[in-house]
This record gives sequence, structure tokens and C-alpha cells, in this order.
Amino acid sequence: MQIWEQLREKHRGKTFGVLAGGVLGIIYLFFGLWRMLIFVLIVYTGYYIGKKLDRNEPVFPIEDTWRWLMDKWRLFR
Repeated sequence: MQIWEQLREKHRGKTFGVLAGGVLGIIYLFFGLWRMLIFVLIVYTGYYIGKKLDRNEPVFPIEDTWRWLMDKWRLFR
């Protein structure tokens, strides 16, 4: 029981992300070919988002991405 309490207190986002990814992955397992790879990808994505939420970081750094795109592809040089 101590493990679940520690996971809930210290790693709430990662735990929720892996559980959500696992549930979505299991649902997907019933419907396609590259099942295992897609399942692992879904679980890892849930873990990654949960880790970002635990660290209070943005899940997708929109400002950094926008700045990079604008530096890469300027319309008028």
C-alpha cells in the first residue's frame, strides 16, 4: 500500500499518464496489426505528458516552437 501512496503523492502525473495510456493502449490492442508498437507508443506518450505535468512544464512548448519556425522559415528576408 505504501507504493501506491508514494506514486500518488510524488508522481501523480506520470502515474495517471501511464494508466490512461495503458487503458487506451489495451482498447487499441483489440483492433489492429502493429499492436505492440502502437501500445508502447501510447503508454510512453502518457508517461511523457505525465512527467511534464509533474515538473509543471508545458506539455508542448508552443512559444519555443513558434520562435524556431519563424527563425527557420521567414516569409520576407
